[in-house]
Amino acid sequence: MQALYLLALDPVAETIADPNSYGFRKARSCADAIEQCFKALCHPNPQWVLEGDIKSCFDKISHEWLLAHVPMDKAILNKWLKSGYMEEQVLYETEDGTPQGGIISPVLANLALDGLERRLRERYPVKGKRSERGRQAGVHLIRYADDFIITGRTKELLETEVKPLVEQFLCERGLELSLEKTSITHITDGFDFLGQDVRKYSNGKLLIKPSKKNIRVFLDDIRRVVRRATPQSAAELVRQLNLKVRGWANYHRHVVSKRIFSRVDHAIFKALWRWACRRHPNKGRRWIAQKYFCQKRGRAWCFFGDLKDDEGRVSKTWLYHAAQTPIKRHIKVRSEANPYDQLWEEYFEKRAGVKMLHHVQGVRQLRYLWHEQHGICPVCHQKIMKMTGWHNRHRVYRVMEGSDTAEHRVLLHPECHRSVQSQALFVEKPRPVTGVRKA
Repeated sequence: MQALYLLALDPVAETIADPNSYGFRKARSCADAIEQCFKALCHPNPQWVLEGDIKSCFDKISHEWLLAHVPMDKAILNKWLKSGYMEEQVLYETEDGTPQGGIISPVLANLALDGLERRLRERYPVKGKRSERGRQAGVHLIRYADDFIITGRTKELLETEVKPLVEQFLCERGLELSLEKTSITHITDGFDFLGQDVRKYSNGKLLIKPSKKNIRVFLDDIRRVVRRATPQSAAELVRQLNLKVRGWANYHRHVVSKRIFSRVDHAIFKALWRWACRRHPNKGRRWIAQKYFCQKRGRAWCFFGDLKDDEGRVSKTWLYHAAQTPIKRHIKVRSEANPYDQLWEEYFEKRAGVKMLHHVQGVRQLRYLWHEQHGICPVCHQKIMKMTGWHNRHRVYRVMEGSDTAEHRVLLHPECHRSVQSQALFVEKPRPVTGVRKA
């Protein structure tokens, strides 16, 4: 039932959301929030940062506020809010907060927190009248779920004007700031946000790197996996580690991470060397090195495991190194973009097309579509080549229940795509060419 109502509520929440809110929203991610941090703080005016954390956000949101402001059936919403939860066969009533574990809870939380950026913009406008004061103040909000930062020119501005405004806004919704986790920090001292360390150095350069706490937690998890893997094979250990290393490195691949990736790889190597020595206490170092480490593509000491297929053939599976991950700057989604608005459909199609080129599955789909169409654009019937370029278009807009599968996509020339877009034409997929029987 929550999923059904979410289909109708999410487009409303997306339309009225704060422009720089990035948590629990379609087509937005942590990388967008971090890129917005860079854009806000690379200017000279913002020198101080209010690091905000809302105390027990999901558990404390006022039911009265939600029932009064969430645009949905009030009786159904009230039942969800008051349904309670089970723990050790005991039913506990819920007087505050959103449904625990409910898929609609993130959207309800976003609806409760949206409006803070608009309230800040009313006091510190950057356009129109009084915009000069707003630009000098350098007040910008970046929020991801219940974690947010607000930039400002001076510490006094954030302490005496911005923080009371935030506290009043949250009080209306039954929420409050966490005194332990909320602080005001100078940009040269740096701060942690979403696992990244954001800091402006003495030369005026702003750098964003993986935070020390995030690195420590990640390596502790890796060492825990390695310690528990003594009875397992090297191939199974490689499989477990590759999932974690790839995921962590892909999360940090948009910031200044290359040196940190190398240090993390070295720490993982030392953990694996200790694992190998514990596994074979009676063997020498040379024997251990030859059994578990080898040179691969010019890199020495690469950890590997042996895999056997059904026919008994042996192949090597290699440990993935974080330093193999290319560093690539993330292109932030436009703050006003709405994935449910048909006017933004072409914009999100272009972003999806660029993203597909950097993923194996995306490249496979592009090749499949190109071969399915025999390399021909179905609008102008001319060849699609690298020099002509292409756009990967949805035959039916996603806002009209279209799908991301290859069956519902088609490759077009950029000019043909613009023509189809302006005239609202429907593009038929080309029929497969069948063989012709000879008489």
